[in-house]
Amino acid sequence: MLEEIEGIIVKEIPYSETSKIIHVYTDKGIISVMCKGAKTLKSPFRATTLKFTYAKFYIIYKENKLSNLKSVDIIKPLSKIKNDIILLSYLNYITELTTQVIKQTNTNLYKEYINAILKIENGLDPLIITNILEIKYLDYLGVGLNLNSCVSCGSKTNIITIDGDRGGYICTNCYQNELIVDKKTIELIRMYYYVDIKSISNLNISDKVKNEINYFLNTYYDRYTGLYLKSKNFLKKLI
Repeated sequence: MLEEIEGIIVKEIPYSETSKIIHVYTDKGIISVMCKGAKTLKSPFRATTLKFTYAKFYIIYKENKLSNLKSVDIIKPLSKIKNDIILLSYLNYITELTTQVIKQTNTNLYKEYINAILKIENGLDPLIITNILEIKYLDYLGVGLNLNSCVSCGSKTNIITIDGDRGGYICTNCYQNELIVDKKTIELIRMYYYVDIKSISNLNISDKVKNEINYFLNTYYDRYTGLYLKSKNFLKKLI
């Protein structure tokens, strides 16, 4: 039976001289689809089965097996992202991060993932959007942040800073010469966790605060998640 699915291609695999298999991330998870003849010059699939194609895919769906592609309707070409090396690097990173999280947790994060991509495509700050995703994914990795109290003593008052190595908020009594961050940084980390990405329409955050949040998350991910992503290292070199 022909089925319509919305999704984005996260991987291409060559198959024979003329065909390929694509992995499409959808609200059903990642679906593997055979694209017969997609590598031939005259194939209508040649341009519509490339990585990061966001579209409606019409397939003969076979659960837990290789489905077959019949046609593709592009939803949005994501031209802004694909024509900018930095934005494309963000997309590569959040895609690799998302696929790693779903492999480890068997959780479908499609809506969060696609909403983040669309916000970046629409011109919102890619660093902020990426950091929001990173914070939300920590729960699924089993290392979610304590956003209510000091990580050392549990105090909910006199929070003075946040530190990636120590794993969260630090109060004045437990402070040990860690970098003191802006008060806005402490507030926004909590906001990042709770905000609905789809509802974001405007972002006005200083570079200082953005960089402090990003530094905290880089340190926290390195120390607590066990993830090593090549796309992240490449992105760090660009920004």
